[in-house]
Amino acid sequence: MMNRSSKLLLLISFLSCQVLAFIVQGATHYYDFVLTESNFTRLCNTTSILTVNESLPGPVIRINKGDTVYVNAYNQGSYGVTLHWHGVKQPSNPWFDGPEYITQCPIEAGKNFTYEVVFSDEEGTLWWHAHSDWTRATVHGAIVILPVNGTTYPFPQPDQEEVIVLGAWYAQDLRQMVWNSMYTGEDTPRSDAYTINGQPGDLCACSNESTYRLTVDYGKTWLLRLINAANNAEFFFAIAGHNMTVVGMDASYTKPFVTSYLMISPGQTADVLVTFNATPGKYYMAARQFSSTHADVVYFDHTNTTGIIQYNGNYTPPASPLFPTNLPPYKDALAAMNYTNKLRSLDTKEHSIDVPKNLTKRFFFVVSMGMVYCPDSTCGGIYGNKMASSINNISFVNPTTDVLTAYYRNLSGVYDADFPDVPAVSYNYTTDNISLILAYPQKATKLTTLEYGDTVEIIFQGTNIIDAAESHPMHLHGHSFYVVGMGIGNFDHVNDTKSFNLDDPPRLNTVGVPKFGWAAIRFAAKNPGVWYMHCHLDRHMSWGMATAFIVKGGGTSSTSMKRPPNYMPTCNITINNTHVLKKPTVTSANLKEE
Repeated sequence: MMNRSSKLLLLISFLSCQVLAFIVQGATHYYDFVLTESNFTRLCNTTSILTVNESLPGPVIRINKGDTVYVNAYNQGSYGVTLHWHGVKQPSNPWFDGPEYITQCPIEAGKNFTYEVVFSDEEGTLWWHAHSDWTRATVHGAIVILPVNGTTYPFPQPDQEEVIVLGAWYAQDLRQMVWNSMYTGEDTPRSDAYTINGQPGDLCACSNESTYRLTVDYGKTWLLRLINAANNAEFFFAIAGHNMTVVGMDASYTKPFVTSYLMISPGQTADVLVTFNATPGKYYMAARQFSSTHADVVYFDHTNTTGIIQYNGNYTPPASPLFPTNLPPYKDALAAMNYTNKLRSLDTKEHSIDVPKNLTKRFFFVVSMGMVYCPDSTCGGIYGNKMASSINNISFVNPTTDVLTAYYRNLSGVYDADFPDVPAVSYNYTTDNISLILAYPQKATKLTTLEYGDTVEIIFQGTNIIDAAESHPMHLHGHSFYVVGMGIGNFDHVNDTKSFNLDDPPRLNTVGVPKFGWAAIRFAAKNPGVWYMHCHLDRHMSWGMATAFIVKGGGTSSTSMKRPPNYMPTCNITINNTHVLKKPTVTSANLKEE
């Protein structure tokens, strides 16, 4: 029989466990996202666009590390849409990841769907966005993940913070323009302006009064949370007269380094500290596209989007703000590479890293542009064909029901799990005049299967097929990965591996594969489910530069994916011009083992 002191000790132990469980589990938050068509005026014209809660950018989700968020999405628009929580790993919870026809069918107009967003080790800045067609151009917003209550940043506490969303503005009906280009096979539309927090800035027409402005006090340090939400542009970003200290990328902390500019790819986020200690006045923050296409390609948005930083105080302001002269030119690939090469993970006791050393799976993925053949050269793309893109010469095709449901219910005919580990043909990937025989990929829905716990290495190799080399920001859902190497030219399996950084590589969810070059990543596959991987340039994703990984369960309840909710959207497909709702027939015999 327990004495009084033993009982008291047991009670204290029990209460301590409950408190610890509460801390680990985190808090729960609820948001309502109402998607509606609203009129917005930019560049002297008014356009109707789909937004969340009638705001551009959309609402900020603000939480602590390890929290859970429920987002009830009400689709009051005129077409189906899905939402994705970019960089959130959603452990064992792929049903709410969001990419259409990969983990769910679209939320039809007039319907609603509640997302369960489970945060784990992410800390810093991420973002959410639509993941259907190009709808994310106007349906996106920030996710701010603060440290666990009672802990602090691994850098001095900033005085204030602000979210800076870099985006793109299209003056016409973007959805219709994309549909037209996909139908004819021609190149996709370019934006009419880039934006900072939804505004083009006062260097653009009819934009002086609406330019984003930030008022600061001398000597104060701000944490700026940058997000590249543009559909198809990598950006250079700088602040006139001020340096920035990079402390995080993609919700993982980095070793701090000082820089006068950033290069940020679509999908990426960056956390930077800025101390405002310049002569009081007005200063532009500015972004322009880093265009990695060939030097003679000038068909891209040349906007210099700007915001204005103004110091408080009694002084005579200049007639116009200072512009950052250190903002690199559009085609400065060396500046982009120099910035990327500075990224290193902060590897401390509180923020440790675990780079896979003993690999069980290796992939060599060739990311290429290409074409779909059109008889008699009747299409609008190169050589009268349709534009295409691919990985290992497989151009991904969305199925008519989502892959995750097909995998979970053992449905046949939706996808093939035989995506090639390496390209069928090896060649000089980065030379000029590559044979056009290699320019025609196979259109298919092919995936790769990983065992739970596989340690994976992927080499992404860029190509110059159809003389269309450019960088490719590759994004993997459900995981972060370590960028252990990057270089120019054809990857050398013997010598390039010797230069891999296995000590403190940056931990990202989106990596830019350089033009005429390669990037190497490693990760551990410990998140069961179906996880999309694609180029985060929407034009390339639309043309087929995508695939997905099936990560199998580990045999226990804690290493298996959760059961689907009973309210998943159903797929609306067209058969003989008749819209039907397609919902798979489910029996107890074809369910996955839990």
